[in-house]
Amino acid sequence: MRQRKLGNTGLFVSELCLGTMTFSGQGDFWSKIGQLQQNDVDALVGRALDAGINFIDTADVYSEGQSEALTGQALRNLKVPRDSVVVATKVFGVTGAQTSNSRGLSRYHIMDGVKASLKRLQLEHIDLYQVHGFDPATPIEETLSALDTLVRQGHVRYIGVSNWAAWQITKALGISARLNLASFASLQAYYTVAGRDLEREIVPMLRSENVGLMVWSPLAGGLLSGKYTRDGQSENGARRQTFDFPPVNVERAYDVIDVMRGIAAEKGVSVAQIALAWLLAQPVVSTVIIGAKRADQLDDNIAATRVTLNERELSAINAASALPSEYPGWMLSRQGDPRRAQLAEAGLL
Repeated sequence: MRQRKLGNTGLFVSELCLGTMTFSGQGDFWSKIGQLQQNDVDALVGRALDAGINFIDTADVYSEGQSEALTGQALRNLKVPRDSVVVATKVFGVTGAQTSNSRGLSRYHIMDGVKASLKRLQLEHIDLYQVHGFDPATPIEETLSALDTLVRQGHVRYIGVSNWAAWQITKALGISARLNLASFASLQAYYTVAGRDLEREIVPMLRSENVGLMVWSPLAGGLLSGKYTRDGQSENGARRQTFDFPPVNVERAYDVIDVMRGIAAEKGVSVAQIALAWLLAQPVVSTVIIGAKRADQLDDNIAATRVTLNERELSAINAASALPSEYPGWMLSRQGDPRRAQLAEAGLL
């Protein structure tokens, strides 16, 4: 398991991160994703750590807080040394009684949220504390100031963001620099070979500002696992049978899956491993979050780290999954390509 630096920090994390959305299944919504209880959670966490994964991602809203609780108890049950694992969680949604101040990114909610997460995780600090969405009701300055307080107090080591637009992240980075506040080290976002929308605005921004990328739902909610066919057939228990998320252009996705099936057959691996290997080949990616209901699913995902795609294979997948050209992208290319050619000739690109 290779280690990668998380953005512009000195923190190294494994190229795969264990996601915990399948833990507990408390509540109607979360029960559709997974219902693993403590013994199974312990087994999966142990298996991931043994494979070299040192990064675990959860959130306070997963299973109404129970995912955090099961994660923390698993680390305790397995006697995992605190300095050998990087624990990330998130704040934004409601986890208890719904009141006017029990959601969002206000100082009020963040301060309450971190205390509750630390208690459920049974930890003295959170390594990466992420805002889980954008709050239109709270000034970004207030959110960043609260997060900076947590960093200065030692409750949080690094801060991150999830599901924000490029302009929102860039604005936040500028505010942090201007006010000398802790700044976002990472973005957690949806990115797959079947959904490359991130490449329009967010990926260039991440490269420019040296922000790390944590990929969620790398198999597009299981669509890229190889379990689904164009005629609508799938394995029993497949997640998209009951929870069709995230949204995907299905026809384009199956065009990509057809290409990946051929490559997977040549290499003797699963389609899922090819999809994950494509992500791991993208320079902007810091880590890919994988989740599982069973040990064999986890093992199959971990095996993707041993799959290398050659230039021919990458080109075939890229061609099948390429985004349609949109403005201003085609104009930026038209006007900028001659200058990029000059940079290439000078050995600067």
